Amino acid sequence: MKRQAELGERRIIEIIQRHLDLMPKMPVPFGDDISAYEINNKTVAVLKTDMLVDKTDVPPGMSLRQAGRKAVVMNVSDFAAKGVKPRVALVSLGLPRNLKQMDIEELAEGLNAGAREYDCYVVGGDTGEASDIVVSVSLFGVARGDELMLRSGARPGDIVVVTGPFGKTSAGLMILLNNLRVAPRLRKVLVESVLTPQARLKEGVALSRARCVSASIDSSDGLAWSLHELSCASNVGFLIDALPLAKEAERFAELHGLDAVELALYGGEEYELVLTVKPERWEKAQQALGEVGGVLLPIGKVTSKEGLVLCKGGKRRVIEPRGYEHFMSAQVL
Repeated sequence: MKRQAELGERRIIEIIQRHLDLMPKMPVPFGDDISAYEINNKTVAVLKTDMLVDKTDVPPGMSLRQAGRKAVVMNVSDFAAKGVKPRVALVSLGLPRNLKQMDIEELAEGLNAGAREYDCYVVGGDTGEASDIVVSVSLFGVARGDELMLRSGARPGDIVVVTGPFGKTSAGLMILLNNLRVAPRLRKVLVESVLTPQARLKEGVALSRARCVSASIDSSDGLAWSLHELSCASNVGFLIDALPLAKEAERFAELHGLDAVELALYGGEEYELVLTVKPERWEKAQQALGEVGGVLLPIGKVTSKEGLVLCKGGKRRVIEPRGYEHFMSAQVL
């Protein structure tokens, strides 16, 4: 009988789902970024919960205020990927008994800051004693069911796009975990990407309303894994010919003898959106993002042949379906 460390998070989820009765007419299937419940034939309640645990999700140098804010951003990013604005949040806290009042106040300030940043309110929750700090946030929103941007709609010929560059969080986490020396200006950009992540909510909502997107996912588990999830959900493949590598990550890789491609593909926690756009709606998508101050970076195209391929410098390589996964010992912070 395998243990958790051998199973991994995704396999554990599969096991649990097999023991659950499937709700009839689920608006959003298991495995997408959010869950939903039909209110009427046009409107759905949108639900999301995600958990931040101090030991695995809070790197060295992250304050409790930043951790509280991150717990909210993690959830908002999944709403962004579906094009839905969150309305209210519930927060359940597991707290060690040795926490000081100032620690609790700092954590609460972060939770409120994260919620208000995205025009949301924390309206309740629960507290209990735990051996580690655990922050579980649940979001609620309302949307038109036909405007949700699911993972399963990508079609051959669609344009693969992202809302920003990748690799900064990989580099920033390496700096924090290994106390690496980096020039102050470069260090600030890379470390801040880890400590104060941004959810692309306005971008997701704008694209949903413009009805330009055929499939969408949040990139918190890394670009490679996000592409893999979209590929599986839509039964398509991807040819990536313009890797969205952040210039700061490229510079960091040069200084430390690292593979910049690895940083961009397999880091995680960028909280960008990875989407496919219908070619005939490309200009409309660009216009929608420009109106809210966002950008769309085209990085490739959807193919009929399943599989992920990166074309760089005239050479092709397979993009392995790997990224961050809880319970796998090699991935713990």
